[in-house]
Amino acid sequence: MSAAAIPERRAVWAHAARILCVRPDNLGDVVMTTPAFHALKANGPGGPDRHLTLLTSRAGASAMPHLTDIDDAIACDVPWAKHANAADADQTRALVDTLRKGAFDAAVIFTVHTQNPLPAALLCFLAGIPLRLAHCRENPYALLSDWIADPDARIAATAPGDVRHEVRRQLDLVRHVTDVPAHLPHRLRFNVRPADRDAARNKLAMRGIGLDAPWIVLHPGATAASRRYPPDRFAHIARSLAQRYGCPVLVTGAPAEAELVQQVCMPGHVAGQRVLNLAGALTLGELAALIEGAALLVSNNSGPVHLAAATQTPVVDLYALTNPQHTPWAVPHAVLSHQVPCRYCYRSVCPLGHQACLTGVTEDEVIAAAHALWQPTRVAQALWPPDARPTTRAVTPVA
Repeated sequence: MSAAAIPERRAVWAHAARILCVRPDNLGDVVMTTPAFHALKANGPGGPDRHLTLLTSRAGASAMPHLTDIDDAIACDVPWAKHANAADADQTRALVDTLRKGAFDAAVIFTVHTQNPLPAALLCFLAGIPLRLAHCRENPYALLSDWIADPDARIAATAPGDVRHEVRRQLDLVRHVTDVPAHLPHRLRFNVRPADRDAARNKLAMRGIGLDAPWIVLHPGATAASRRYPPDRFAHIARSLAQRYGCPVLVTGAPAEAELVQQVCMPGHVAGQRVLNLAGALTLGELAALIEGAALLVSNNSGPVHLAAATQTPVVDLYALTNPQHTPWAVPHAVLSHQVPCRYCYRSVCPLGHQACLTGVTEDEVIAAAHALWQPTRVAQALWPPDARPTTRAVTPVA
């Protein structure tokens, strides 16, 4: 789309009252797209009365209760995105029918530059959605009504470190069809509900953790093996931080990461301060509340990093150099990695078997970065103000 065509296309899109937002990826990807969702919502007919539906994965749909700009969601693990579930042709056919019944005026397809938007574009075309926007590397012809030549695909081939941040990429996409003020900070948006804070308080109290002193959250898991810092090093970091600051270190993880978290938490007592195992103990909302109230998050590059950005909690991000565009956005942070010739491999498992981009980072470097970000005045009670409970919105699973 040329710059001269943008005002004309914005005028066309201004009448779109029902928009489908396609982001069939993981939780962190959905959270990084929230500034773009907000731009679409705020600039529609009647302002916030524009209706946004999110088509996302089952994992991404877990964020739905916390996305105030999204009105409802459709959960489906589509076959052109990486998921644990096997591709299901019947489910995909049913998805076309679900979208057709939604009577959408437009669809915005959000992708990273390594993804092809055309499968989603075909889905929306078959569902009869008249306006369809995406970045695209090739001419999509009739599959997209509005498309932006993808500069990141070209940049990645010669200077991968110059690829746009994921948040900026999605804001730039929607800027072609709606007015997005350039001067705004465009923070990530994740609403922590009062009920989540209450539940997190209760679970901490059950473990003897008060709210009148800070704590640190440590998250040693990640969906991709290439993005996991060694658990024995995380254990050393957890014990060192607990001893240095005299505060509890709360180690979080999904139920499937219980063994990993247990490795980090043994031994669990240092100088009277505990390193606590919270694997599988928290809902997503409770995890966000825990991070919101923390003095600091230390984590692999995974969803909790983006929850920290949304709640403005300082974060030390152990950042495997698999890709350059998912660093913490608009929050005090330290990104730690070790430069290697094989950086930006975009692989889920280190193809060389050494993970040097992570293992080259020492525990002392992590502890030093944590100390530089440490905010002793950041106390949970001051960070958890009363908040109105948002209206619950539906998530439609596709059978």
